[in-house]
Amino acid sequence: MHAASARIAGIGIHLPETTRTTAQTEHDLRSGNPRLKLATGLVGRMTGVERVHVRSEGWHTSDLAVAASREAFAESPGEPDLLIFASASQDLIEPATSHIVAAKLGLSCPVMDVKNACNSVINAMQVAEALIASGQYRRVLIASGEQPSHGVRWNLKDHAQFIRSFPGYTMSDGGAAVILEATDDPATGILDSSFVAVSKHWEIGTLPTGGSMNPRSIEHAYFDMDGAGLQRAFLELGPEPVLALLERNGLGWDDFDLVAIHQVALPYLPPIFERLGVADDKSVITIADHGNLASVTLPLQLSIARERGMVRPGSLVLLIGLAGGISLGLMVVRL
Repeated sequence: MHAASARIAGIGIHLPETTRTTAQTEHDLRSGNPRLKLATGLVGRMTGVERVHVRSEGWHTSDLAVAASREAFAESPGEPDLLIFASASQDLIEPATSHIVAAKLGLSCPVMDVKNACNSVINAMQVAEALIASGQYRRVLIASGEQPSHGVRWNLKDHAQFIRSFPGYTMSDGGAAVILEATDDPATGILDSSFVAVSKHWEIGTLPTGGSMNPRSIEHAYFDMDGAGLQRAFLELGPEPVLALLERNGLGWDDFDLVAIHQVALPYLPPIFERLGVADDKSVITIADHGNLASVTLPLQLSIARERGMVRPGSLVLLIGLAGGISLGLMVVRL
């Protein structure tokens, strides 16, 4: 375990007050697609999601990130010397959404975007830690705004399209912010991390519009995912990267107060916990009440764990990020 150079100084979460229940989602799908005869309760049974958050009218991705950043600044006041916008979502293709977030916050520091689907925040923490360790920056704001609601397909041409669109009905809007700053305590902060990508699976889940493949295609403006294929791909990764990280740091599951893991569907979690050998009471379940919040998920779980008293200063936390592409991100943090 190497000496920490960056610690978490503040966390902010913004979850829109407006929510849509899964029952309402299913009602709207049946009403809008009467020919498909969609089974009642199917989305809920398959995913365990009870409701999702939906952005306020007129809000953009940057607004969600700004609201969360203000919450983080309330805990840890002071301007950052770098802002990283980290999200699967964005306001525009150009400029980087980080510029828009900085302008709305009134910041004048350098900015950049880091984008890797649901692992965007944990990858941004990796980048920020390295930049802090190099001495280039001492305080970095990582801001995420996730707005997948615009990519949900409500008008379906057939049952096959419903299956490919299915994961989108569980995705949720929200914002998160993490402030990392330099630390003189080598035992507190980000202690180690490991990242894995199996990029041959990139086609399993896409939102395929806006780039050079489909620059102006309305038909491609919706999530297209093979949910079962995504689960298989993650399970193929196996527990080895996680167990290797623990072994090289001389850690066991009893050393952690929290194991935060990205959550796509509730039924996916027990097989993952079983393969890792970690007790499920080490985690915070967010998928049922909040849906799939993409890169906001891990900061949300950390925030909830603090509120519940599961973690406190000195607690050891393992962050496990899973993302389309596919990729795995692991980070050991001493709070």
